[in-house]
Amino acid sequence: MQFIDLAEVEVESGSGGDGIVTFRREKYVPAGGPSGGNGGKGGSVFFTAVENLQTLLDFRYNRRFKAVNGGKGGSSNCTGASGDDLNIDVPCGTMIYDTETDELLVDLVEPGQTFKVVAGGKGGLGNTHFLSNSNRAPEYALPGQPPQQKRIRLELKLLAEVGIIGLPNAGKSTLISALSAARPKVADYPFTTLVPNLGVVRKPSGDGTLFADIPGLIEGASEGAGLGHDFLRHIERTRVLLHLVEATGDDPIGAYQTIRQELTAYSDSLVTRPQILALSKIDAVDDEEVAEIAQALSEIAQQPVFLISSATRTGLEPLLGQVWQQLDKLEAERIAEKLALHRAAFPILK
Repeated sequence: MQFIDLAEVEVESGSGGDGIVTFRREKYVPAGGPSGGNGGKGGSVFFTAVENLQTLLDFRYNRRFKAVNGGKGGSSNCTGASGDDLNIDVPCGTMIYDTETDELLVDLVEPGQTFKVVAGGKGGLGNTHFLSNSNRAPEYALPGQPPQQKRIRLELKLLAEVGIIGLPNAGKSTLISALSAARPKVADYPFTTLVPNLGVVRKPSGDGTLFADIPGLIEGASEGAGLGHDFLRHIERTRVLLHLVEATGDDPIGAYQTIRQELTAYSDSLVTRPQILALSKIDAVDDEEVAEIAQALSEIAQQPVFLISSATRTGLEPLLGQVWQQLDKLEAERIAEKLALHRAAFPILK
């Protein structure tokens, strides 16, 4: 499946149906009054976040969406049929912008969250509505309201809890394939991965946690170099960053610092995001050199460095243990903060 995280589309609601002019024509009622019904309401266009989608691929080829128009009013005061609403499914994490104003209309994060982008036109009034003491036979009705049109931009930011970051060829795709059922392309050259890869990793409790392998981070990525600028936004939603540094690289310390600088340049919030540091591909380097690199990294980062090899699965269990611990801590803090807000909003009466 092709990964698409940006699309521009045009949406149009249904127009309201026209009201009509008719009069009662019944036996023994020679001068029946007006009986023209109102037009039906036009359909609206909604976007809904769903869990079973992970790409905006459907919008690459279909760029215009229109709801159904409302039906014309009928005789005997019958209201025209309402046009069906158009509901469009998008992945959770989709942000919808108005392309004309660049205003963020909605951020669809929760499954089932729905947003009305354009509203259907109201139906026009039939001549019955204009009956009055001074006009017993109105011969006019109103047309339905025209449709609303809007050009919007869809941006997808992945909702993975753990983002795997690092320079190209740091072993990110190999790690996600070792931890989950994901099978991204793996090769020993930079930029093998051109799109984010997602994998579900099972906790000891059995719950699934979504990991994302974020590709394309190089020096200058925050300014558009390489592929990084296209995918840095996917890191914004992650709760924990898993930073891989390649032990076989020419300058592991420089590689770590490069990623840190790019995160800082892109967003200050990413620097304060909980980050777990791991030295990868340790099976390809002798133990003494691994120890030296790990010590230097730990001193610069001021945090522990996990030693791993995805190929041999060395060190993966302690690494995952730290990930689960960090996620549990963040969840406990979130619940405590939510509880504090609830207590502040609804203080206990003494």
